[in-house]
Amino acid sequence: MAAPVVAIVGRPNVGKSTIFNRMAGERIAIVEDQPGVTRDRLYAPAEWLNYEFRMIDTGGIELGDEPFLAEIRAQVELALDEADVIVMVTSGREGVTSADEVVAKMLYKTDKPVVLAVNKVDNPEMRQDIYDFYSLGLGEPYPVSGSHGLGLGDLLDEVVKNFPDEAAEQEDDGAIRFSIIGRPNVGKSSIVNAILGEERVIVSDIEGTTRDAIDTRFVTPEGDEFIMVDTAGMRKRGKVYENTEKYSVMRALKAIDDSNVVLMVLDAEAGIREQDKHVAGFAHEAGRAMIIVVNKWDAIEKDDHTMKDFENLIRAEFKFLDYAPIVFVSAKTGQRLDRLPQMIMDVDANHRKRISSSTLNDVIMDAIAVNPTPTDNGRRLRVYYATQVAVQPPTFVIFVNDVELMHFSYERFLENKIREAFDFTGTPIKLIVRARK
Repeated sequence: MAAPVVAIVGRPNVGKSTIFNRMAGERIAIVEDQPGVTRDRLYAPAEWLNYEFRMIDTGGIELGDEPFLAEIRAQVELALDEADVIVMVTSGREGVTSADEVVAKMLYKTDKPVVLAVNKVDNPEMRQDIYDFYSLGLGEPYPVSGSHGLGLGDLLDEVVKNFPDEAAEQEDDGAIRFSIIGRPNVGKSSIVNAILGEERVIVSDIEGTTRDAIDTRFVTPEGDEFIMVDTAGMRKRGKVYENTEKYSVMRALKAIDDSNVVLMVLDAEAGIREQDKHVAGFAHEAGRAMIIVVNKWDAIEKDDHTMKDFENLIRAEFKFLDYAPIVFVSAKTGQRLDRLPQMIMDVDANHRKRISSSTLNDVIMDAIAVNPTPTDNGRRLRVYYATQVAVQPPTFVIFVNDVELMHFSYERFLENKIREAFDFTGTPIKLIVRARK
């Protein structure tokens, strides 16, 4: 099930970004030191009371010379479009303003739960001034101090109370859920339409776990069943998203969370852009199985080396996706689209693959025999044993004498040996190094 989304809205200069950063904590940082794996600070994962969720900082909205009211409306539009819970931030120093009332009136008309935060309440004496905020009609105001971290626990308690019921998660009866992501105008919708149009075997439209999104179930002529996760952008386009490419990331995040397999679409004509790396980085961090789909291949002038050269370029630009297979397609002509169902099934199977501990340890020991473990100040790394602890993605724990002795390069070496021994095409794998007690 997709992680709940919390949007932080409010007029300018009330401290939205400060609260965002406090709630995100250290997890806002880049999680992997590899090129292309980046996280825009407009979005961040967060956790509270064992609830994991995503946050949107609408304070990052930039509309150029658009008037003040347009900026507020854009924030609210964004929140209503994507969020499960909305946090409206006001300022305790300035009291209720006309701009606060504008935001509150917009939110009051929605069916989304709204939690009211009164920021900049930095000392207990100021708490008596928050009662004026009841006039906004959004329920109890929660006094907080983003700069000092005060009151955020109570605020988050109320936020998680309003998360959707997990019982609403769908049963898919073994169907593989996949989504098609990418920056705007790479041909995602064209690929969707081509897949569905070719097969002409749509079974039903089922309501997705996200609002205003319809996930489409279909069966191939061979009887293989899939659910295509709608990125919402297929059917719904908003001004904010059309004006600013980075908001397409938010739609991709929801689709990624709700998918087993992700198809990352590139535009053969436009080439690789930095935004492509941003979007792909999110899917990689989420640990999803992935296929790189190069669309509009029919529009490229080719020779004997064109495809190989483009593949080499992808490998150079997306070093963190070296496990993902690449397919060159044309939504316009249907070229190679018939390969996608089998590729999706293959990478999904690899994503769920389990390796017995005895077989895994044979591979690890053989690897160590070929390339002995490193030493540091006379101490040698000793690998005792390894075991698989999870799937989707396959996750392995390696027990050693001292975690500090496991250099990144040697960990990468062991990962490569595991990949050589077992087919993990299309899926990331995770290695967790622990000291044996």
